[in-house]
Amino acid sequence: MDGERDNSRRAKRRFVTSFALLAGCPALNALFSRHGSALFPAYRNLSRAWIALLSSIASVVPLALWDWIVAVLVAGVIVSLVRSLRRRKSVLPALSALLLAISCMAFAFVAGWALNHFAPPLANELQLEVREYSVDELADATGAYLHEAAELADQVPRHDDGSLARQDFFELARVAGAAYAPLAERYPIFQGPTYSVKALLIWGEPLLYSGHTGIFWAPTGESCVPLNCPAADAPYIMCHEAAHRLGLASEQEANFAAYLACRESSDARLAYSGALNAFGYCFNALYRYDSERATALLQEAAEENAGVAFVWNDRIQAREAYDAYEGTFERVGTAVNDTYLKSFGETEGVRSYGLVVDYLIAWQLSNS
Repeated sequence: MDGERDNSRRAKRRFVTSFALLAGCPALNALFSRHGSALFPAYRNLSRAWIALLSSIASVVPLALWDWIVAVLVAGVIVSLVRSLRRRKSVLPALSALLLAISCMAFAFVAGWALNHFAPPLANELQLEVREYSVDELADATGAYLHEAAELADQVPRHDDGSLARQDFFELARVAGAAYAPLAERYPIFQGPTYSVKALLIWGEPLLYSGHTGIFWAPTGESCVPLNCPAADAPYIMCHEAAHRLGLASEQEANFAAYLACRESSDARLAYSGALNAFGYCFNALYRYDSERATALLQEAAEENAGVAFVWNDRIQAREAYDAYEGTFERVGTAVNDTYLKSFGETEGVRSYGLVVDYLIAWQLSNS
């Protein structure tokens, strides 16, 4: 009986601690949404130092630590619940332990990293003027990024049929993880860990089915990507997740940062993947505004540059790869991600992934 009472008291303490940690998450969110300007750059510096420490610890293994930690946690809870039920004992100790683990991770995620969503715009750091743009400016940027991708298309490894050859994940992850080093020499905002991007072995496929191609796990400071990402997008996705590790929480800014990192890389695989994705964002935006103009631009470019055919075929193959994961789970995952982004001030939700176009046009204009 004394043992059961002790277990019950410990379970109550865990529940109380869990609720306190969970309550702290929206409280911090509210604080930063109101006073974020006064709390930066101090918070970003602390967050980046914390993430750098976690990343250095996690870097001892090439695989994502949280991938296995979560799997072990889930398995342990299931075993504890089954044992409690078989012995006709209270399941509260097991449930309280699970809730405490979840609340600790949630608080570490919010307090240690997610509040970077309220940071000043990356454009300020880059001295980049971002404004509203005309369709003509969008079309010019689309053509420029298409030309950039087409020029690089024959420099990346391909099979005899012209399709992209899949690269060694871990070698590519090492290159992508260090891709921000050249940028950091000019822009301090990109200074930070250069460890390899991690492979997701357990939760990689479920992540793809949920509509996500990568994840930054703040409680362990790991930038992670599933093994089965399309070959055309894998380098860019890796750089996107590595950008989150540098404290760039905004999806828009992480997308743009990934393009810059790919563009600065001496590795043709990264350079091509970055240009391909930049073109994709701009082309999709142009097609929404003026489908005829977008189609004409593509056809004209294809007549002038043979590399355009590679670019378009790579986009088609990537889309086919993603289509294989579509379904109910993907729609649920998108809805959850949409809610998360809006809760941290990205009012466009998942549509903020497309707002990177403004950054891309601004960059193209400033470098034309």
